[in-house]
Amino acid sequence: MATASPQQLLDDVINTEQQQHPQEEEEVLSSLEATLLTIFLSIIIIMTVFGNLLVMVALCKDRHLRKTKTNYFIVSLAFADLLVALVVMPLAAIELTTGRWQYGKIFCLVRTSLDVLLTTASILHLCCIALDRYYAICCQPLVYRHKMTPVRVAVMLSGCWLIPTFISFLPIMQSWNAIGIEDIIEERRVLRGGPNDTSCVFLVNWPYALICSAVAFYIPLALMVLAYQRIYVTAMTHVRQIEMLQRAGSAPVTGTIPVITVSPSTSTDPVEYYCLRTTTGSSSSEQSPVSNSHMRVETKAAKTLAVIMGCFCLCWAPFFITNVVDPFIHYTVPWQLWTAWLWLGYINSGLNPFLYAFLNRAFRRAFLVILCCGDERYTRQGSCSYGHTQGACSAASVNGTSMARRLSLLPNRSYSDNGRMVLANEHESQDSLRPPRS
Repeated sequence: MATASPQQLLDDVINTEQQQHPQEEEEVLSSLEATLLTIFLSIIIIMTVFGNLLVMVALCKDRHLRKTKTNYFIVSLAFADLLVALVVMPLAAIELTTGRWQYGKIFCLVRTSLDVLLTTASILHLCCIALDRYYAICCQPLVYRHKMTPVRVAVMLSGCWLIPTFISFLPIMQSWNAIGIEDIIEERRVLRGGPNDTSCVFLVNWPYALICSAVAFYIPLALMVLAYQRIYVTAMTHVRQIEMLQRAGSAPVTGTIPVITVSPSTSTDPVEYYCLRTTTGSSSSEQSPVSNSHMRVETKAAKTLAVIMGCFCLCWAPFFITNVVDPFIHYTVPWQLWTAWLWLGYINSGLNPFLYAFLNRAFRRAFLVILCCGDERYTRQGSCSYGHTQGACSAASVNGTSMARRLSLLPNRSYSDNGRMVLANEHESQDSLRPPRS
């Protein structure tokens, strides 16, 4: 029997170590990636839970917020997003970081149904908020609170939660989404999870993909675009009417230069409210702010609407475009791309509190009171004040939806739009309709 020389033994050990070293590096790299991914996903989940929970607590503690119908849509939206963060995101994060599904086939269907239900409910709430603002701003501002009754608000909120059930639990638990593609789903399950069934594969046939995507994204997107486009046009029309009144001398401009500015602290409305402030002086050289004010207003309103619609489209459009295209290209989209688009949509649930509540002055004050352990100083702050100004400015608000519908240069004076008196807010509405005291 031939014995190996010491040199051959040394070469064998070196070759073995070289073969094992890349595997160890790959395992270490995989472990590092899983750790970083876990930290990143945990931050997303925690921020989403904190933001939406804060919105709900604010409504429970602040009775003034409960008087505004629009805020009920925002809080219901926060509840849907909170459930996304507490129920859907953790299970998706565990599956993503571990690479396997350990809870069985039935719970896989339940998790998928909850995913579709809650994310669709969140999107439908965004659509209802847009329609609520459109109705309040563009249609009948004075009678908004009489038209948007609690019953109608309840019907809209119920629709936001009931409609998604018809595209989530009903078809998914009955496996309607898998009709005609059973072999493809089984093949994917074996490839990803092996014979032990440790994967949660969800594929949809083309009829389900088209119907689900239309109900959950494309129809709400179209309604939101139309609503916010009309809101923007209405705001700009009102700004032009005010400028025409100023040029015609209908506004008291003697000794003052009216300048329309946009406050950075927005209310619940996507088009931020406009304040008309005055500065002393009447020389022609000081008229330049007037000529530039209209451009500033349009630019600020356009940016605000662009942020709201941009975040929504950026977060959900990639997923729903892929969802429609994938069945027609024989399900060749990589699962990694699916996962990236899905988590991008989840991030929208964390952005919604900042876009729809944190930009609301009333909500911000409630947040400060909560975070500062009930310090009531924040509830007594004025809504809009300027030093050394001759007039008061206020946001037109109809049931919490502020708009450029009331602009005043002097106290107890307001303008009307097309014959309709504009009210400052819901609490002032009744007093504004009473005749002035002698």
